[in-house]
Order: sequence, then C-alpha cells, then structure tokens
Amino acid sequence: MRPMSFIKQVKRVAFLMVLFATLTANAQSFILSGKVVDSKQKGLEGATVVVKSIKKGTITDFEGGFKLKLAKGTHSIEVSYVGFKTLIQNVTLTSNENFIFQLNSDTDLLDEVLVSAVRVKADAPVTHSNLSKKEIAKRNLGQDIPILMNYLPSVVTTSDAGAGIGYTGIRVRGSDATRVNVTINGIPYNDSESQGTFWVNMPDFSSSTQSIQLQRGVGTSTNGAGAFGASLNVLTDSDSDEAYGEIATSFGSFNTQKYTAKAGTGKLNDHVKFTGRISRVRSDGFIDRASSNLKSYFLQGSYVDDNTLIKGLVFGGHEITYQSWNGVDAATLKTNKTFNSAGALYDTNWNVIGYYDNEVDNYKQDHAQLHWNQKYNDNLSSNIALHYTFGRGFYEQYKQDANFSSYNLSPITIGGQTINSTDLVRRKWLRNDFYGITYNLNYKNDYLDILFGGAWNQYKGDHFGEVIWARYASSSEIRNRYYDNYGNKEDFNLFVKATYKMSDQLSLFVDLQNRNVNYKANGVQPNLVNDTFNFFNPKAGFNFKFNDNNSLYFSFARAQREPNRTDYENGNPKPEKLDDYELGWRFNSGNIKINTNVYYMAYTDQLALTGEIDNVGSFIRANIGESYRLGLEVDASIKITDYLNVTPNFTISKNRNVDFKETTGTILNNLGNTSISYSPEFIAGNAINVQPIQNLNIAFLSKYVSSQFMSNNEFKDSKLDGYFVNDLNINYTINTTSIFKNIVISGLINNIFDTEYSSNGYMWGATPYYFPQAGTNFLLGATLKF
Repeated sequence: MRPMSFIKQVKRVAFLMVLFATLTANAQSFILSGKVVDSKQKGLEGATVVVKSIKKGTITDFEGGFKLKLAKGTHSIEVSYVGFKTLIQNVTLTSNENFIFQLNSDTDLLDEVLVSAVRVKADAPVTHSNLSKKEIAKRNLGQDIPILMNYLPSVVTTSDAGAGIGYTGIRVRGSDATRVNVTINGIPYNDSESQGTFWVNMPDFSSSTQSIQLQRGVGTSTNGAGAFGASLNVLTDSDSDEAYGEIATSFGSFNTQKYTAKAGTGKLNDHVKFTGRISRVRSDGFIDRASSNLKSYFLQGSYVDDNTLIKGLVFGGHEITYQSWNGVDAATLKTNKTFNSAGALYDTNWNVIGYYDNEVDNYKQDHAQLHWNQKYNDNLSSNIALHYTFGRGFYEQYKQDANFSSYNLSPITIGGQTINSTDLVRRKWLRNDFYGITYNLNYKNDYLDILFGGAWNQYKGDHFGEVIWARYASSSEIRNRYYDNYGNKEDFNLFVKATYKMSDQLSLFVDLQNRNVNYKANGVQPNLVNDTFNFFNPKAGFNFKFNDNNSLYFSFARAQREPNRTDYENGNPKPEKLDDYELGWRFNSGNIKINTNVYYMAYTDQLALTGEIDNVGSFIRANIGESYRLGLEVDASIKITDYLNVTPNFTISKNRNVDFKETTGTILNNLGNTSISYSPEFIAGNAINVQPIQNLNIAFLSKYVSSQFMSNNEFKDSKLDGYFVNDLNINYTINTTSIFKNIVISGLINNIFDTEYSSNGYMWGATPYYFPQAGTNFLLGATLKF
C-alpha cells in the first residue's frame, strides 16, 4: 500500500470514529423540560435552572417553562428565584423527562417586601432593568454605583475625577441625576433641596447591595422626589442563615485602593441575625489633585420568624475629595487634559504659581432605618419603616482678591491706603436632618394584587458660610458667618396600586398618587420662598401575553415636580409636568430574551439644563415651555452556547424643544425646534460573556454615546463629541478546602483602546468646559470568603 493511500485510510477511520462518538453522545443525551412554579402552581418567569456539576443553565420563560439538553445519568439541579428558597434536587435521565420544580416562599428572606411598594415585577407594564448582586460583584472594585450601571439601556455615566471614584453622575434618557428618583429599601435618598444623588457620600455601597432595579421613564409611584427620567431602587443585603466572613481588597491605576471587610453571625436562636461591613476607598484620580479619601460602614440586625421580619440598619460614609468640578477649557484640553484649576494660586499677572492644599469637599452622612414587615396570611401583608438621615460638612476654597463687601466686612485703611479686598479661605457649610415614615398594606389573591401606601418626610437644612483665614481680617470675628440661611421641606404622599388579572393572557395595572410638598427657604431670592404644591399623578397600563414567549404592554404615566433650591436661586421657576407613554414587546424563549419599547415623553415647563453653571458650580436649569423625547429602546440577552452569551442594547431617540426662545436681555430670539441639552440621539451598549473553563468568566464590554449639545440653542461650540469605549472584565474563582471557602480574583481594564473622550461638560458664557475621562487604566482585586 502506498503511503498516500495509507494516510487516506487513516483519515477515513478517524472521521468514522469521530462520527460514531458524536452519534453515540447524541444518543446518550436527553431533554429535561418542565416548569418552575410557586406553592399555588403559578409559573415563575426568570427563575434560574442550573446543572451544578457543569455550570450549565437557563432562565425560565413567561410561564416558568424551561428546556435543557443533558447527558444520560444523574444530575444535581439547582433552581433559584428571588424571594424563594433555593431548591437542589437530583434528577436521573434515561429518557426525555418533564419535571415540575416547586419553590417555597422564603419566610426568612422577607426583604423583597422592603421594596415591593416601589418596584415592579417582570410582567408589569413598566420599562425596567434589574441588576443582581452577582452581576454587581463582577466589577465591584471600588468604582461608584453609577459606573457599575453604565451598560444598562439608555444610561450615560460620568466622573469628575475621570476614573469612576469620587463625584460620579448618571443620566437616563438624557435626564440628569436630579430627575432620577433613588430609594434605598423604599426610603428616599435624593437630597430634598437639590434633588440630586451624591453617591460619594456612600462609598462602596455596592458591597452591601442585594439588587438594583432601574425603571426608565416615570415608572411607578415612589417615595421622595418625582421621577422624570428614571427610578433607581436599591435593596440592601439580605442576612445569611450561616455565619460567614469576607475580606476584599483591590488596587489599580492612579494609586486606587479599596479595602472591605464583611461578616455575618448567621441565625442566632433561630430568629436573630447580624451583618456588618467597613470599607475604605482611596484614589488620586485621573485629573490633577482629584483625590478621594472615602470611608463607609454598614450594620444591620434582623429578627425573623415565619411571618415577621424586623430589620434595623445603620450605614453611612465620610468623604474628603479634592475639588475637580471646574472642568477643562477647550484650549487647555488639547495640551493638558488633566489640568485642574481648583485651588490654583495666581500672581499679579494671573499666572499659576501654586495650589491651595485643602481645596476639598468634606462631608459626613449617617442613615438609620427601621423596618417591620408582617405577613398576616397568604393574602395580606404590611410594611412600615422609620428613617433618619444626618448630614453635615463643607467645601473649602481659597479666594484671591475677594471683595470685603461680599463677606459683610468693612474696608480698612493701612498706611493711609484704603483696602477693599483680601485673599481668604472660606468654608461653605451644609447641615441637615431628614426623617420620616413610609408604610404600605398589600392584599393579593390569584387575580388581584392591590397595595395602599404612602410616606411623610421632613427635611431641615442649614446653609452657612465662614471665613476661616484672611490676609486682612477687617472687622471679622472667629467663626463669624457671612451668610446664614435655611431650607425646610415637608413631603407627604399617598398612593394606591393595583394589578388585576382578567384572564391568563390579560392583566390591567393602575397607580394613583397624590403628593403634597411645602418648601420654605431664605437666601435663594430677595424675598422668602414659601411654596406649596399639590400634585396628582395617575398611571395606568396593561400587559397582554400572546403565548408562552411573547407579551405586549402599554402604559401611561403622569409626573409633576417642584423646582429645586438652585432653580429658585437662578430665577422664578414654575413646576414641571410630564406625560409618559410606553409601548413594549417582550420575548422570552429561555435562551433568547428581547425587550423592545417605544416611549414618548411630553413635557410642559420642563426645567432643563441650560449648560451653564452658577458661581458655586451648580448646573443652572430653566423652564423651556413645551418639549418632548421620542425613542426606541431594545435590549437582549442571547445565549449562543453553554459558554457564550451576549447582552446588547441600544437607544435611538429624538429629544426636542418646541419653538425654543432665547433672550439676550433685550432681544427675544425664536430658535425653532432645537435639541434638548445633554440628550444624545444614539446610545448603545454590549457585553460579550465567555466561560472558557469552569470558574473563569471573561466579559468584553462596549459603550457608545453619540454627540450631544451642552446647551438648548444648538450653539456650535456647545457640542460634546460622541465616544466609543471598551472594557475587559475577568473573574476567576478558586475553590479551596482550607480556611477559605473560595477566593475570587477579579480584574478590570477600563478603556482598553485608550480612547480620548469627555463624557460631560458645561458652558461658561460662550466658552465650553469639559470633563475628560481616563485613558487605559486597570483595577485588580481579590475577595476571600470564609
């Protein structure tokens, strides 16, 4: 036999062997199908079904159905769903099998009741996304919660320091953070006066977060400031039945360091559990001197029995950040993009000769919550919560050649020369108390789920300024206040929400809220502000299931909001109103999930960002009459193989002011239909997730944001360029048999292609300023669990 013929024969034999092995393997594979149901045999959508030995799994469809192709033999199946006890069951396959897995409500984890008044379920006619603890943990290396949410649909994030630590912000559908209502366990978190959210006050809070739900648009009725762009609902950690400990540390670019220690007692005496955490995060920041020194703590204790959960929490933080909120002008951006003008000292020709070493923001905030959840029977439950927040702190600034008159000081005469100004250091203080009560009563049966709820909240804030040093002190006294103002706010709301299941296919939803607000303040206008607002905010919608895989929903929601303190300081604002229409289609086949929705948000007297900032760095807003946002959002989760899945999303939108008018002081110009500021028309994100071997996960993350204007007049120089950035996230779990249960190694390379971009900016007159973000940078961490 010739060699070539022999080689051909070998190839044929090898091919037949491979074919036989494949056919044999296929012959030994079977389909495990079935449903995941609750105690009433109702299908649970979104439950996780995992084969533990090979880490292969799927997600249930709308009716709780699933399918898995498995080899012949015995497999350990783990079935889990939030709010239910995890079920682990051995299944032996010798043929195609159909199983019903019933999950029982976890009475030891009644935590979901904490957020039931402000969250929605998977089939509600509300556009939303969920972020689980497992997803958060993959990139939890010190960056703030907004940065961890960067890849959700319609989300744009930014960081003043350029690296995701310190002052960070989030916009949803073009709406800034003052329009994103944030609650923690159903308790309002937005600052009552500014309506903003300052995550820097709660560093490393992601390490104590169980899950996050982001509702885009108006969403459902919630507590606190009205939602105009989104609602962000955070549920804190649930207590573990087993004692545990956890140490996590990470380090990275810009001298970034994070240290976290967590521990839990497990269940004591079958009823009592305690959990605690302390954290420290430090970073020099990408921008010059934009350092962060952040400390935080979290402690909770709970009492549980079959029908009762009483939980007390205290948490808080202390942040000291060197100011970096001035941005960089266009000329400097080209030559020195990390330049920070904050704290700069100048000579007589206004050349920089140095920097003040304590140009910092220094603030402490402590929170206390007490929750009582009671389940009376299978149909009736209630929740009542008391809360208190204490905030205090200042920002310090060196001011050169400051006029005495601005600080209530008199001119002085030295050597026959009258002096009207001086170099000085000032501190602007904020001290506030925020307290109140939230409550709800929930009744549900097979057809009706109705919830009555409400809240009363009181805010008392003091604003005052001190000159702590002056080259010429004039007539000042130590700890004299050159201004001393206040802002008090009372917020009361009642709402009722109901979902009625008319048939197996059609369910109706209604949500009615009445909110009463009184705001009284001085120092914001020549006269005292004392405004009372009464808002009625109705919402309604339906969800229609065509089959096990497809459903359609529609909703209408109205929201009305009061102006914030800065709005009063910069004009005579009116409250704003929004009508939000949402039409969506959801597809879920187990391996493929697609959510598609069209939204139309019609505003009256929208308080939109003008692109300008005032003399203390706050963004200025103004009523702009009629405006609207029209958009299409699509997000998906596609399981390509057992080891590869992708989760793309994109938003296409049109955001317009109708017949926008601008005044120059003497001339009123009608600019026609212009773009709403800070509203990119295209936003896209994607994650490619790969699991090449067991315990190793690799994610390639991409984000694109199109260009946007930093003003409402489409001024050419106010255009912020679009950008496309990519990150790489790696997680590897080492299972051990010694002291630690496992060790998780995590790595994150941000902006791996070193893209130069600015994610935010503003206009100072006709001059644009930008907030450049870091180029390629990394974070590397390890978590030891025992």
